[in-house]
Amino acid sequence: MTARMKNPAMLLPDAMTGIQNLYKAVQKGGVPAETLELVHLRASQINGCSACVDFGLQAARKNGETDARLFQVVAWRESDLFTDAERAALKVTEAATRLADRPDAVTDEIWAEAAEQFDEQQLAAIVLMIGLTNLFNRINTTIRQPAGGNGSWA
Repeated sequence: MTARMKNPAMLLPDAMTGIQNLYKAVQKGGVPAETLELVHLRASQINGCSACVDFGLQAARKNGETDARLFQVVAWRESDLFTDAERAALKVTEAATRLADRPDAVTDEIWAEAAEQFDEQQLAAIVLMIGLTNLFNRINTTIRQPAGGNGSWA
């Protein structure tokens, strides 16, 4: 499979600069890199973005993530390998990524659970990571960016 076109953000340099700046800000938000990688991976799994799943697996491994945990992200609720903070981040990720599934997808209960684990700056980083990942997912699935293709966000 080949992509339908180059990454649109690469064709519009101002867009790429904005995305890169947003990504850098997220990385400085005080959330462990491992947690952000789990957020990215889970949203990408939900959205069926093979390029982002592939990229997410590689990035998570570079950040020291184990295969055992990566294999269980898709079933994190049944796994004992994730911390309470990671679970809260994954719960927000699923709710925010599945907005169309129900009204008020990110419930007060889900938000309160996350707010027990993260301060406001960290929550901002998680919310922005979810949004960025969903942006990446939608772009890559629209242009049919193949997994392992280095034209996505490199």
